[in-house]
Amino acid sequence: MLMHATLLDGADRRPDAPCLHWVDRDCGVTFAGAVDAMERMAGALAEFGVGPGDRVTIFAHNGLDYLTAMFGCWRRGAIAALVNVKFADDLAYYLADHTPTVVIYTHDMADAVFAAAAAAGGVRALICMDGPQEGAHALPELMAAALPAGVDPGDDHAVAHLSYTSGTTGRPKGACLRHAPTLRASRCIAERLQIAPEDVSLGPTALSSSYQLVGNLLPQLSRMAAVNVMTRWTRAGGYAALTARKATMLIANPPILSDLLEESLARGGPPARLRFGMSGGGPVPPSLKRAWRERLGLPLVESYGQSELGGFVALGFPRHEPADAPPQRIGPPLPDKEVRIADPDGAPLPCGAVGEIVLRGGFMAGYWGRPEKTAEALRDGWLRTGDIGAMDRDGHITLRGRASELLRVCGETWYPRDLEEALCALPGVLQAAVVGAPDPAFGVRPVAFIQTAGALDAAALIAALRGMTGHDVSKLGLRVLDAMPMTPTGKIAKAELAAMARGAP
Repeated sequence: MLMHATLLDGADRRPDAPCLHWVDRDCGVTFAGAVDAMERMAGALAEFGVGPGDRVTIFAHNGLDYLTAMFGCWRRGAIAALVNVKFADDLAYYLADHTPTVVIYTHDMADAVFAAAAAAGGVRALICMDGPQEGAHALPELMAAALPAGVDPGDDHAVAHLSYTSGTTGRPKGACLRHAPTLRASRCIAERLQIAPEDVSLGPTALSSSYQLVGNLLPQLSRMAAVNVMTRWTRAGGYAALTARKATMLIANPPILSDLLEESLARGGPPARLRFGMSGGGPVPPSLKRAWRERLGLPLVESYGQSELGGFVALGFPRHEPADAPPQRIGPPLPDKEVRIADPDGAPLPCGAVGEIVLRGGFMAGYWGRPEKTAEALRDGWLRTGDIGAMDRDGHITLRGRASELLRVCGETWYPRDLEEALCALPGVLQAAVVGAPDPAFGVRPVAFIQTAGALDAAALIAALRGMTGHDVSKLGLRVLDAMPMTPTGKIAKAELAAMARGAP
C-alpha cells in the first residue's frame, strides 16, 4: 500500500481521466500525465542523490508542481517534508529539524530559502519551481530532461510524509507518517464519504497541512476521482471555481465554508453539482452546520484529526443528520482505528463520560528526532491525543477541547468550546474564542474575544449568555476584535489571544 500507487492504479485503469488540476492557472493532468510527471520528478531527485529515507523540503504555494513534488518524493522512497510558506521567518528552524537533502521552492521564497539552507548546511541542491535562479536549479529544465527515476523501493512501511504540528503547545514537531497506515486510513475516509470516480474535489487550504493529504488527495485518488487545488481563495473566486470545475465536494475549514455559505446566499444557491462540504482544522460552530442544512440544503461533514494521525479520529457522513441529533457531535470513528475515552491513567471510561480521547490502529511512527515527545504521545500502543471529549451510545465523538485549554475558574472546570458556541449562536457574532488569564480572585479569568458583524452591546451579550452554558458568566471578560488572528492552517491563533488577555505586548 504505497501512496503513489494511487496514480499508477489510475493510469492503468483510467489513463485519460482527469486527475490533478490547479485552479488558479487552469492547468491539469490526467492519471497517465500525473504518472509521467511523477517519474520525471523522481528522476530529477535521483540526479541529486535523493534516495530512501532522505528528506526533501517542499516550501511553496499550492499548485500542480507541489503535488508532483510530493509524488516524486514517494516514488524515490524519500520523505516529503512540507513547510507552510507563512513560516518563512522560521524556515531555518524547520530545515535544521529535518535536515533535507534537497529544497524545492517557489521563486518568491528565494531569500528565505537561501538564508535557511546556508544556516542549516547539508543541502545538496535547491530547486526553483518557476525557472532559473542564481544558485538554484530550474525545475522545468530538470523535468524536461526526463532523467531516469531508478527502481521504486516499494517499502510501504517506510516513512513517506513529514507533517508538522501547529505548535500550539511548543515548537512544531514533525509527525512521521508511513505509507501503509496513511493510505489505509484514506481508503476508509473515501468509503465514509462515498467517493466515486465521477466525483470532483476542491481543496483550497494549504497543501502543507496533513488535512489536505487525507481530506482532498489520497481518498479521492484511491477512488480515481479528480482533485483540484487552489492557491488563493476568495468568496467570489471560490464559488466560480467550484462551478467551473463541477466540484461535488469542498474540502475546507470553517472560515472558507462560511464564505461559501454567504456567497451562495447572495447568488441564490450553492454551486450546482456540490453535494457536501467537509470541514477540518478546528471545531465547526453548530450554527454553521445548521445554516448549511437549512439555507443551502447541503450537509456539512465535520472531521476531527491531528497531524499525528495520517487520517481522522472521527468523521461524519455526507448526509443530513436527524433533526434531533446533537449538532456538536462530529461522527463515529473510522474502521482503521480503535477509539476510546480514557481517564488520566489511560483506563477506559463508560459511555457518555468525558475524558481524554485515545486511539490505536494507525498513527504516526513518531516525532522526527523527538524520542521523548514520542514517548509522551504514544503509550502502551495507544496515541494520547491530548483532546477531551466523549462518545455517545451511537458511537459518535463529541470534542470538548484541548486538555491544555481547559480553564479552572474558582475551582470549576470551564470548557471554552461551550462558551464559544453559545456566543456564535447569538445574532451578530461571527467568531468567538475563549482563553484564560491569571486572576488573583478567580485563579483564571475567562476572556472571550469575538468578531462581530456590527456594533454590539457587551452587557447585552453577557446577559444573553446567562443560562446557556451553566457557568457564572459574570466572571467572563469580553473583547471585540475587527478580525481574529489566524494560524497558517486556518485556526484561530489562541496563543496570540492569550497573550492579549494577559496584557503581553
